[in-house]
Amino acid sequence: MSETKKTTNPKEIQEWAKKHGGIPTIIKGTDKKGKGEGLLRIHFPEKSDQDDNFEEISWEEFFKEFDHSKLALLHDPNGNFNKLVNRD
Repeated sequence: MSETKKTTNPKEIQEWAKKHGGIPTIIKGTDKKGKGEGLLRIHFPEKSDQDDNFEEISWEEFFKEFDHSKLALLHDPNGNFNKLVNRD
């Protein structure tokens, strides 16, 4: 069983996502009354059959909201687990 890592490093996050087939997305319909973006996710289209709820965004947009929301990525280096969590 591998350990999880927590990071806020954009380069590390992008490299991890790319290695495992992930793309930056928001979940449609989760914005707060038109203010800001919806819930952020790193989506893995090849591992999911629910692509309808995800809207791909640029990494620039992703990290703008990521930083604004003070998030970190908790992930398994082998690509089996990931979750956006509070940085604290």
